[in-house]
Formats: sequence, C-alpha cells, structure tokens
Amino acid sequence: MSRYPQETIKPYNESENKTKQVEEMFDNIAPTYDHLNHLLSFDIDKFWRRKAIRMLKPFQPQQIMDVATGTGDFAIQAYQILRPKRLLGIDISEGMMNVGREKVKQAHLSEYISFMKEDCMSLSFPDNQFDAITVAFGIRNFEDLDKGLREMYRVLIPEGHLVILELSYPEKFIIKQLYDIYAGLIIPTIGKMLSKDHMAYTYLPQTIKAFPQGEVMKNILHKAGFRKAIFKRLTFGACTLYFATK
Repeated sequence: MSRYPQETIKPYNESENKTKQVEEMFDNIAPTYDHLNHLLSFDIDKFWRRKAIRMLKPFQPQQIMDVATGTGDFAIQAYQILRPKRLLGIDISEGMMNVGREKVKQAHLSEYISFMKEDCMSLSFPDNQFDAITVAFGIRNFEDLDKGLREMYRVLIPEGHLVILELSYPEKFIIKQLYDIYAGLIIPTIGKMLSKDHMAYTYLPQTIKAFPQGEVMKNILHKAGFRKAIFKRLTFGACTLYFATK
C-alpha cells in the first residue's frame, strides 16, 4: 500500500509495478539524458551537486555509495572533491550506468568509481558497509520510499551520513506560478522533442510536485531511523538538500 503520492505515479501504465517502468524509462532516455538535464536546469544542477558534496567534506568519507547514480555525474563530482578510496554507483538502469561507465573511463577514474545494478528496495550489501550515501534526483522514483530509506540506513555505518538532493516544488508566490508553467509546459515539450520517450518528461514533473518536501521529508527521515536531519532549499525552492546521520 502506497504511503506517499509520488509512489502511485508511474511513467506508462497502471498494470506494471513502478520499479520496472522506471527502469524501462531511464533505459529509453539514457542517450539524451545528460544533454536534456543540463539544458532544462540551465546547468544549475552542477552547483546543487557541489553544495551537497561539500556537506560531506568535513567527515572525509572513504566508502561512498551513490544511489540512483544514473549517468554518474554526481559520482564523478563527488570523487573529484572528496577523493574516497571507493565510490560505488548503483542504479536499476543499465542504460544510464553504461553512459556513466564511459564517462568514468574518459575521466581515467575507472580504478576508483564502479557501477552495479541494484534495487534500493533490497540492497545486496551486508549491514554497516558505507560511511556515506548520496542520492541526487532519484529518490522520488522509489516504489517504496520508507523501505528504500531503511535499506540505506542499514548499510550505513554508525555515524555515517546520508545526503539527498531532490527537485522540489517552490512555495513562494509568483515563483510557484512560474514553475508551474515551466514544469507543466516547457519541460514536457522540450523532453518530447529531444528524447525518444514522450511519457518520461510528463512523468518526471508530476513526481516533483507530489514528492514530500521540507519538514515532511525531514520527519520521514527520522521515522527511518536517521537523526540530526536538516534541509536547505536551493534556488528559490526548486531543489532541496537533505542531510542526516545514522
């Protein structure tokens, strides 16, 4: 039974489970994803990632897992700033990770950054394996948010840290109205023009609006076992950064 609105939103149909449909969607849009992502965010996503990664810098994590790693942008940026011993990117989409593997190879980082197909609803790792976990723009696609958070909590070491970046729905007047036009009209139109998947860029803005944010998400993190959860709104509330400790 779904607890949160975004869990009921699926890219294609109501009959198949969400995880399978999300995997298919990201495999479809993988070749154009990076170009569209940077275009639609005006490259501000790079600033958001830097902000999130620097939250971890004082703790010098050496074993990092990047959940919903996609094409590896966050993983590469995190390695360049933090220089951990090991950085593992996991995702359900091999199509996205194949793009990431090629980018890591070109950056001569294959020795330090690896990729593995994993479903965050049921991770294959033992307890207490990673000292930091990051999730950038992927947590709203989880079929079961509570279960995914509990799994990340399980594989973090005690005192390990979770950093989440997620697109969010602005709350301030005028900014909210402008965002509605951008997310409801511009994103689907450009997405349909430039990607192979006409449904993906309708689905993605819907999940942004439905995803719990701010204090609500902070309470969800506490419910999963995390403590010291904080959040910061970025760029007029278009993105929210969450930071929590096991």
